[in-house]
Amino acid sequence: RCAADALRDRPIPDLDPATLATAMMPSLTTPLGPLTDNRDLSAIAAGDRLTELDFELPLAGGDHPRSPVSVADLAGCLSDHLPTDDDLGAYPDHLTTDPFTGQRLVGFLAGSIDAVLRVGTPARPRFLVADYKTNWIGGSLSRRILHAQDYNRAAMADAMMAAHYPLQALLYQVALHRYLRWRMPDYDPATHLGGVLYLFVRGMCGADTEVDGDSPYGVFDWRPPPALIADVSDLLRGRS
Repeated sequence: RCAADALRDRPIPDLDPATLATAMMPSLTTPLGPLTDNRDLSAIAAGDRLTELDFELPLAGGDHPRSPVSVADLAGCLSDHLPTDDDLGAYPDHLTTDPFTGQRLVGFLAGSIDAVLRVGTPARPRFLVADYKTNWIGGSLSRRILHAQDYNRAAMADAMMAAHYPLQALLYQVALHRYLRWRMPDYDPATHLGGVLYLFVRGMCGADTEVDGDSPYGVFDWRPPPALIADVSDLLRGRS
């Protein structure tokens, strides 16, 4: 039914609902790794999912900027907090080159998070940002051939940094941080921020997907330090 509704809204020639549903099932049944205790998307109840969370954040004061904030400031914040062995540890260098050199952050930031997932226990919930990606990584594009192993962790990390997804993930985490801070009386970033899942659906092969380390192929999980999220949130407000 969901596939039929989707094709009704966005018709695709020669694609029927049954074929689309069959193609999508592996992404729903692939274990999501240690951040979700290896649950898959189909095992996360509707009440534990918040889809398309829209947000709008003022940058350095919005209409009335208090102090300048630059992309270089974000790079410095990342360098201060990311451990040297982090899979995305090289990303701050990407923010100190063109086209970011000298760019200031002013005005408002608007976006929409694909999904926020609640995992853990009722007494100790954790909230994760999930984002779906269809990037073609490795394989043979001309022959339309891919293998799950093309979506190994190193390859996904390279793709993340090349497309600046770590910056997107960081901003999404700030939006979630503020959302939870406003709504949870006992909110603690170290307890409740569960991390980020970038789901490269072309590499997700279902329940039997092999793993690369602790993470299944096609699933890039990242838990940036909670202190980094809090500091970036303050930085975007125009506070050092």
